[in-house]
Amino acid sequence: MNMHKPLTAPLLASLLMTLACASVQAQGVYRIVGPDGKVTFSDRPPADANAQPARAATEAPAAANGALPYELRQIANRFPVTIYTGNDCPPCTSARNLLTSRGVPFTERTVSSNEDIAALQRLSGGTGLPFGTIGGQQLAGFSEGEWVQYLDAAGYPKQSALPRNYRQPAPTPLVAVKATAEPATTPASSDPATPTAPSRARPRPPAPVNDGPTPSNPAGIRF
Repeated sequence: MNMHKPLTAPLLASLLMTLACASVQAQGVYRIVGPDGKVTFSDRPPADANAQPARAATEAPAAANGALPYELRQIANRFPVTIYTGNDCPPCTSARNLLTSRGVPFTERTVSSNEDIAALQRLSGGTGLPFGTIGGQQLAGFSEGEWVQYLDAAGYPKQSALPRNYRQPAPTPLVAVKATAEPATTPASSDPATPTAPSRARPRPPAPVNDGPTPSNPAGIRF
């Protein structure tokens, strides 16, 4: 475990300024699908509707924030916490457990697909997990001492102040998967006035070959 010295007054002030600086908050990343089907990521919103936000930069769990105590809700709105996690990642579990035990409301984004990894690299400059943001501050990897210092500087309570009925929002993928719409089928109309495509007549089977003489063809000539 990494050891950290206690925060001094100048360092604490610096942390607060870093956390509060909205201009340095990570910007949203958009997933853009080009006309040729090529997928790119950009921090600028596209001109068309073919892109979707990969994430809200420092998104607080808005759905659950309404149930938070007033002071905690103010802190969560000012310094929202987001963590980026992956499967089979013990440090990710440690970061999640720290936030949960301390009662810090947070948003969790999972990184599992190639698109998720590309978006994470654009956001953080790397692909290491866990990755976290507290307000505008980015935290690469997990060091309990470092995370605790930034949570303290942001003003989060040292002990959980969450209501007993609070439910943490479920984790969601970093890049939302856009479902492919199935083509609509037009049901056959039962209205006799509605024109329908002409039915194709079934071909008649070929006439049997005349293999021998008949009363009308006594010579048995075949055509």
